[in-house]
Amino acid sequence: MTMRQVELRYNPAEIEERWQERWRTDDIYRVRDDDPRPKWYELTMYPYPSGDLHIGHWYAMGPSDCHARFRRMQGYNVLHPMGFDAFGLPAENAAIQRRIHPYTWTMGNIEKMRGQLASMGPVYDWDRQLVCCDPEYYRWNQWFFLKMYERGLAYRATAPVVWCSSCNTVLANEQVVNGRCERCDTIITRRDLEQWFLRITSYAEELLDFGGLIDWPEKILIMQRNWIGRSEGVEIAFDLSHLGLEAQDIRTFTTRIDTIYGVTFLVLAPEHPLVERLTTDDRKAEVQAYVEEARRQTEIERLAAEKEKTGVFLGSHVVNHLNGEKVPIFIADYALMTYGTGAVMGVPAHDQRDFDFARKFDLPIRVVIAPPGWAGEELEEAYLEEGVHTNSGPFDGMPNSKGKEAIADHVEAQGWGRRAISYRLRDWLISRQRYWGTPIPMVYCADCGVVPIPEEDLPVLLPSDAEFLPTGQSPLSLDSSFINTPCPRCSGPATRETDTMDTFVDSSWYMERFTSPGYDKGPFDPQALAEWMPVDQYTGGAEHAVMHLLYARFFTKALRDMGLVEFDEPFRRLYNQGIILGEDHEKMSKSRGNVVNPDEFVTTLGADAVRCFLMFLGPWDQGGPWSTSGINGTARWLNRLWELCQQDPSSLDESPTDETAVRDIQRKLHQTIKRCYEGLDRFKFNTTISAMMELSNYLGRAWNDGSVGPATWRESIEKLLLMLAPVAPHLAEELWERTGHGYSIHQQLFPAWDEELAAEEVVTLVVQVNGKLRDKLEVPADVAEEEAKSLALASPKVQAHLGDKQVARTIYVPGRLVNVVAN
Repeated sequence: MTMRQVELRYNPAEIEERWQERWRTDDIYRVRDDDPRPKWYELTMYPYPSGDLHIGHWYAMGPSDCHARFRRMQGYNVLHPMGFDAFGLPAENAAIQRRIHPYTWTMGNIEKMRGQLASMGPVYDWDRQLVCCDPEYYRWNQWFFLKMYERGLAYRATAPVVWCSSCNTVLANEQVVNGRCERCDTIITRRDLEQWFLRITSYAEELLDFGGLIDWPEKILIMQRNWIGRSEGVEIAFDLSHLGLEAQDIRTFTTRIDTIYGVTFLVLAPEHPLVERLTTDDRKAEVQAYVEEARRQTEIERLAAEKEKTGVFLGSHVVNHLNGEKVPIFIADYALMTYGTGAVMGVPAHDQRDFDFARKFDLPIRVVIAPPGWAGEELEEAYLEEGVHTNSGPFDGMPNSKGKEAIADHVEAQGWGRRAISYRLRDWLISRQRYWGTPIPMVYCADCGVVPIPEEDLPVLLPSDAEFLPTGQSPLSLDSSFINTPCPRCSGPATRETDTMDTFVDSSWYMERFTSPGYDKGPFDPQALAEWMPVDQYTGGAEHAVMHLLYARFFTKALRDMGLVEFDEPFRRLYNQGIILGEDHEKMSKSRGNVVNPDEFVTTLGADAVRCFLMFLGPWDQGGPWSTSGINGTARWLNRLWELCQQDPSSLDESPTDETAVRDIQRKLHQTIKRCYEGLDRFKFNTTISAMMELSNYLGRAWNDGSVGPATWRESIEKLLLMLAPVAPHLAEELWERTGHGYSIHQQLFPAWDEELAAEEVVTLVVQVNGKLRDKLEVPADVAEEEAKSLALASPKVQAHLGDKQVARTIYVPGRLVNVVAN
């Protein structure tokens, strides 16, 4: 990126490198568990080691480091660790493409990114670094898996996977592009494979309880609530006994049992196990073709609201117990086996999706909840509101709000169904048919069945000599020395599980491991865990709302029930940063050519300039576009600070004659301290930096007009540098030393403010008459309410607008507004 060079009056590269080395040598950021100060655990979502620290990493980590530094200056013993989410598909793809082992590729990237992270000047204690591909880390993934298996929380079941028939392998969702394999462009399909799950659904109800979360964004709670998808309704059976099958009924869940008399068709998911047996011979070819087509689509594609409704009649029927009617059975791709029972009752008069489906297939649309004034005419669209039962047998004439309960009672009394709670949430499928992940510690024995690896034999290591050839198969499935193993139970021949774990397992408990990363007697030291957990402040992207954040909450609750932890939630507070955009206001991507390389700016303008600009460009939770001119402006401000803070106060008048000016400087200083404290506390970094800019400009004018004495100047510069320290740590440290202070500014407390000194002596009082602005009055900041009202009523402008009107009441907002209400 081309950039006009700002002429700096100091050498940021030299200063930053020197202080970073000094901090490393002095271990200034070493975190000690026995520190007597109150603890504060601040964690940023750790990065994937892609090989380069891009500007998005800086946007996530620079401000979070600033906040952690601020907490240190508040007197906390702060743990703010860093690690690497080191397993995953990109490393395996790189191994195949570059013919290099993923461990080599990953560790090389980590080494490079560690250097880039260090250039930021963070407070990371690198002795606590975690790397998830380290066997000393992933052995505990395996240990947790075994503990969950013992408690019935880990189990094996059949599940569909994306399959490429050409590569002869399972594909991750990321490897599917427009319904085709990204490697060979073959149309993908789906297969059913035995895979491993974690039973997160056992905690569905508890995961809806957010009471243990102190401060989480409401949007994240809404996303988790919707993802879990709790619904209260009735599970009802439709009769199949007339078909002579082993299955006597099909069960479906509905939240609208009040519409049961309006069912005119039943839809099964294409993957439903009864589809084949319910399909008549004359329909088999069409049904099979539809099933294959549906299995090529993702769930998101199948559920798209704008997608045309499709389906195929199976040729068979069920019977609705409540009215004895035969109901045709269809398959349709909008029904999913991953939601409810995989069967959906079609009530076209009272569900728009069912209405559209019925119109397309010429199915009856029977109104059973009458709209107000309905006289039997056909509906133009589904009626979704409250009404009175009609065409509903003995429930006719009853308001449907009462009918819902009455029909549910009737269904339960007849044994046709039961009230139930259904969840959208499904168990967590953790199997990955890849190499670069944690091996699942299970073996398969012809005599003993599925056998867990004994804990003393952990970790099950990934073979280091796996062949990475572009065969499309997992290297583990080709490694006979890995697969073949004695059965732990009978010592007979057995084979290992070749699936590896979803990498979200790694990040579901890493926050606990950071408390004691070198501990080898368990996944974490219980004493250190009790000292640090739960995390006081977690920061990261909102895109992790319903995967990582939900999995981590589940993991913590499961560990609690195992007696391993004593808390219910891993993260007390959560803050989501926004996205840093390109200079063209578009999302950064190589194809757009708008990716910003932070190293270039760090080299020329310094890490402090990059940090400050990213925090100044707008509210952190909203993100914003990169701006080359903007970062140059930030660098110019740091230049001015460099000169301002090194002015020699001995040249100032010891006793300036303008006492008002001195008092104004004190007021501005203490107001700035308050603004900065409150801004840093609430992640309002942009207002914090803005306040410091205003103060530095104010001090510059005071210096130029000689209205400040040396004592006030020294105090102002000292406190300005302390406010600057968490934002621009290198420059603050350098100027702290140059202004005669002892090492280190990062071991100082944040300055305190005096409310009396910060208070305005006068305030502007807005005066309204019937809500319209009529005057503005300068009044003492501590003006009493009655005095403020009297002054407002005495205003000639107010009197002119009152005329002959009677004053009904006067509303006073302290220090801000008087509103005169007149008739």
